[in-house]
Amino acid sequence: MLKIRLLFLLSLLCLSCSPLFSQKKIPSIEEITALTNEATTLMHAGKFERSLIKSRKALKFAIIIKDDNSIATSYNTIAANFDELSEYDKAFFYYQKGLVYADKTNNSELKNWLYNNLGNIYCFDKKEYKKGIYYYKKSLDYSGKIGDSVQIVFTNLNITWAYFDIGDFNSGESHLKLINKYHSKFGDESTIVALNMLNGMYYGYKNETKKATTFFEKALLLGNEGNEKSDLSFAHQEYSKFLLKNGDFEKAYQNLASYNTITASLNYEEKLKKINVAGINLELDEYKREIDNIEIKYKTKQEYLIEKQTKNKQISIIIISILLFAIILFYFFFQNTKLKQKNKLNDIQSQIQENMITASINGQELERKKIANFLHDNISALLSSAGLHLSVFTSKNNIESEEIVKTKAILKEAHDKVRDLSHELLPSLLARFGLFYALNDLCEKNSNSNIQFEYSSTIDEKTRYNDEFEMKMYFIITELLNNINKHSGANNATLNLQEINNTLIIHVWDNGKGFDTNEYNTIQGFGLNQIHARINNMKGEVVVESTLNAETSIHIKVPILHTL
Repeated sequence: MLKIRLLFLLSLLCLSCSPLFSQKKIPSIEEITALTNEATTLMHAGKFERSLIKSRKALKFAIIIKDDNSIATSYNTIAANFDELSEYDKAFFYYQKGLVYADKTNNSELKNWLYNNLGNIYCFDKKEYKKGIYYYKKSLDYSGKIGDSVQIVFTNLNITWAYFDIGDFNSGESHLKLINKYHSKFGDESTIVALNMLNGMYYGYKNETKKATTFFEKALLLGNEGNEKSDLSFAHQEYSKFLLKNGDFEKAYQNLASYNTITASLNYEEKLKKINVAGINLELDEYKREIDNIEIKYKTKQEYLIEKQTKNKQISIIIISILLFAIILFYFFFQNTKLKQKNKLNDIQSQIQENMITASINGQELERKKIANFLHDNISALLSSAGLHLSVFTSKNNIESEEIVKTKAILKEAHDKVRDLSHELLPSLLARFGLFYALNDLCEKNSNSNIQFEYSSTIDEKTRYNDEFEMKMYFIITELLNNINKHSGANNATLNLQEINNTLIIHVWDNGKGFDTNEYNTIQGFGLNQIHARINNMKGEVVVESTLNAETSIHIKVPILHTL
């Protein structure tokens, strides 16, 4: 309370020279409002010089008591004076200043007017219609908040006019319908000329010539009876455009001449306004600097001392805050270190698990190769040799007993099964011709009446890689195709292979029932987890994209090992 009293007393000393405060009292909101109302009355009476002096005084006092609503209202009044004087740049500046302070208040009515006035300047002076329409619509929002039906109709008229002015009749149509519906109840007589003109423009756009002509003629009739010269001039201009479009050149010329006459008259009246206030133009140019410096001028020595007294408290608070921050920082650093150690341990465990899986699979592949070679080079050769000897024996002795025939058949069947098992463990195509022949053959073998596997590759089929690398990739892809056959329920699948920058890129896709990628677990043999571990160990990447009841897509990238 002591601080507030000191500030009030010091403000009174600074304003002691003002006639209004000759008794050294703090300006009240009521007194400021009275000044603003007086300024508004003077503006409507065309006494712009006196209006600006009153509104500037109101602004000074509003800033002293730091009342955002009064500051915004004062700025709005100053801007409105410049608007009336056709000093649109200055009006635009002060409307914006007013909006900054109005946004800090709950005064929806004031915000409504500020947004509407800014919309007018954007549309009719700056010709920036998109921005103008944006501000009009903001004004419309605040009209709705305060339930001002008159202002709602008025703002919709401005929006319609802006849309029609740029030829966007479709966007303006709904706003025009609203005005036509409610103007008789909530509309202003001053806008009746504009409303009829807009209806004429709309029906002219719709090529309904009779209706358009009726509305234009009514707008001109009402305009000649009233005082809205500006709207009347625009009505003549738009009617002239309509007549020109419909080939009535003589009448179009007459309306254009009327438009030019009224416009010249309005321009002359504006010049008279400026001549009447010519003596204060220099002072008005200095308002911006003076108003922007008002708060600095009223900062007193006592305020500075009070700020200095609070500075020590602020320093203490800063020191305590730094200590607390340091403690919190240390705590988070400790927790982060602990978390890093835990993550590192998990990474090591994961790497060990991956290495175990890789070692297990490598062992399986080595055993596959050994068994396949043993079956092919030994068992298969022995069976072939036995069959050959038996054939020679029967040929020399002319013996063809039923037992010998069955024995030869059994030997052939055993030889075929051993060969098939050898090929399953290590396909002969893979060993002899390479990965791409083997995968093409694999897709053909897996295709049947229930599912079709399509193979495509941009790599020459004769390309050979390291034997171990080819075998690993073959069995990984084999497992992916087996999974599609067993679990997907798909009727179409594709295998695509590419080599880019010494990297083998594999894409396996099916149109099956999909699965939840967050819930798949290790399955027998080569599960997805084992495939992940295997590819990671080869410094590659695996991306699985699938959802329930949708297709599945698996992308693999792995660095290529070439034959030495």
